Amino acid sequence: MKPENAIEVRNVRKHFKVYMDKGHMLRERLIHWNRNRYEKREVLKGISFDVKKGESVGLIGRNGCGKSTTLKLLTRILRPNEGTIETEGRVCSLIELGAGFHPDMSGRENVYINASIFGIKAREVDQRMNDIIRFSELEEFIDNPVRTYSSGMYMRLAFSVAINVDADILLIDEILAVGDNSFQTKCFNKLKSLKEQGTTIVIVSHALGQVEKLCDRAIWIDEGVIREDGPARIVCKDYLERMEASRLERAELEYRMQLEDEKRRKEEEEQRKREEEQRKREEEQQKKDAERQRRREEKRRREEEAKAKKLEAEQQRKREEEKRRNASCREIATQCGPDARRSGNWKVRFTEVRMLNSQDEESLIFHTGEKVKIKMCYESELPGLLGNFVIGITRNDWVYCYGATIAKSEERYVKTKRKGEIDFVIENLDLLEGTYFLDVRIRSEKEEVFDNIYSLIEFQVNNTAQIDFGIFAMRHIWIEDEQE
Repeated sequence: MKPENAIEVRNVRKHFKVYMDKGHMLRERLIHWNRNRYEKREVLKGISFDVKKGESVGLIGRNGCGKSTTLKLLTRILRPNEGTIETEGRVCSLIELGAGFHPDMSGRENVYINASIFGIKAREVDQRMNDIIRFSELEEFIDNPVRTYSSGMYMRLAFSVAINVDADILLIDEILAVGDNSFQTKCFNKLKSLKEQGTTIVIVSHALGQVEKLCDRAIWIDEGVIREDGPARIVCKDYLERMEASRLERAELEYRMQLEDEKRRKEEEEQRKREEEQRKREEEQQKKDAERQRRREEKRRREEEAKAKKLEAEQQRKREEEKRRNASCREIATQCGPDARRSGNWKVRFTEVRMLNSQDEESLIFHTGEKVKIKMCYESELPGLLGNFVIGITRNDWVYCYGATIAKSEERYVKTKRKGEIDFVIENLDLLEGTYFLDVRIRSEKEEVFDNIYSLIEFQVNNTAQIDFGIFAMRHIWIEDEQE
């Protein structure tokens, strides 16, 4: 690499594989091997150029010509398929707005992350933090999450970091197109200052005025090759003339296409007239057919309306039944919570559910380690049905904390009576402080739901000792080894 050069690009080629229908799994690729066809799209076709130290170069060209691909190759985001790229010094790039930013972190935290990508250590960032914030003009937003930033604020912060890393080479891709006019001017002036300080700048832009003012050279890339490389004013002028010629050629093409469209429309109009005449001949027959169809549709509509009314009545009955069942939650539990919901066929159903403290008194507040009794009264339409009584406890953030069934705990089912009572006794309530919901249900041995009530009772657990953390307390001891 020549000592006066900051960047040397030699015979660089880059292509991409554009798959028409690509299998993503190995099985798909083996079974449908003929679907892995792709088009080899060559973006760069052997370009070569040098950028001297302290020189500013603008890459111009129409969309899709390979400008941004060239810039990504310089930053080593992409690798060339052929050729070599050499750079000397620290490279800083502004390729994509907000690249390297974490949306949930604050602007200040993202400064550290973005700077580390450029190889800047934290203590260096500490020294430059005030300069970065001052240039970005985001003092009142710097500690807010960057997901709350606008695109202009993203650009301000990214640009402020990039220009404060003391880069030898600065690569910019259309980033100055974002933000308000005053900040664009500020950034442009800063780039001019960096250029005067000897920073090598390569910029991709469609704003040819900026390229002419900022850049010493301009490289015009057209369809993957360098069409012209020279002074910015001359190259930009030639590029604009070529674009104008292309615009005129396109206008001529569109004019010819318009004439062809008009000719086609006339032919279609003649065809439409012929079809209209045919339609009129068929219209009378269609009217007769339509009348017969209307009668059939009318009959079908009346039948559907009758069916819909019957279905609506059934749904209304179910809604009223569900409302009645949910309302019954307050009838069986004086401690009923506001979100209680009930379902089941009620062959066996609860008639009363209460939570009692260690003094056998109804309560909604308990203490960790306290004895708790859940008293459940029920009645059965068919005495002798086997029932599995179930309780569940869920925290108010919907974390399922505990559940128990008599079938699992005692390996038996309850032979229900006309009216009966089941008590579930918790000898030591190991739940830690929080708000919880009690669920109760009765199922058959074949998992048929007799009665199912969610969030029947909302209760509070207090932990005055507060020596454990989490959902529940574990019995434990600490043992220290006394050997020397």
